[in-house]
Amino acid sequence: MAAATDTSKPYIPLNSGAGDGWSKEDEATATCFCGTVQLAFPTQGPGLINSFVCNCTDCRKITASMFASNFTVDSKYLTHVRGRDNLTSYSQSRTIASGNTMTNYFCSTCGTLLYRVSSGSPGESILRIGTIDDFNLHETKLRPQVEQFVKDRVSWFTGVEGAKQFEAGAT
Repeated sequence: MAAATDTSKPYIPLNSGAGDGWSKEDEATATCFCGTVQLAFPTQGPGLINSFVCNCTDCRKITASMFASNFTVDSKYLTHVRGRDNLTSYSQSRTIASGNTMTNYFCSTCGTLLYRVSSGSPGESILRIGTIDDFNLHETKLRPQVEQFVKDRVSWFTGVEGAKQFEAGAT
């Protein structure tokens, strides 16, 4: 485990240009690589909806990785701490399995994908677990509970242990 041994306390290594992330019992921050954009999000319900790994071909391409580790929040609980005006968006539906339009929000300085919004779920924001400043949340509250599009998973990744698995998208 890369995070600190004591998961009851925040573990916020120097992992962005800003170095000012924080974590409380019910809220924490996610910051882009350069530190220009920072979000605050809920770490429990009702604002935290779910956490999941997605192996779909769209997530693989947009993350430049073999899967994306995500969590979904109710957008009314998502706060732009700083840098909202530095976000660039890109929308398309061609590669989205559901056919919905997915709008991606990137830091225009460093290119970090901070979150996505689907036209099929307009009140929800899908954030990337890797942008979270408190690394202990990766192992605790935001550990993926679902793995979707396992039909597209690479053979050398055996999946998320204990996560509910879906051949296609979770419903």
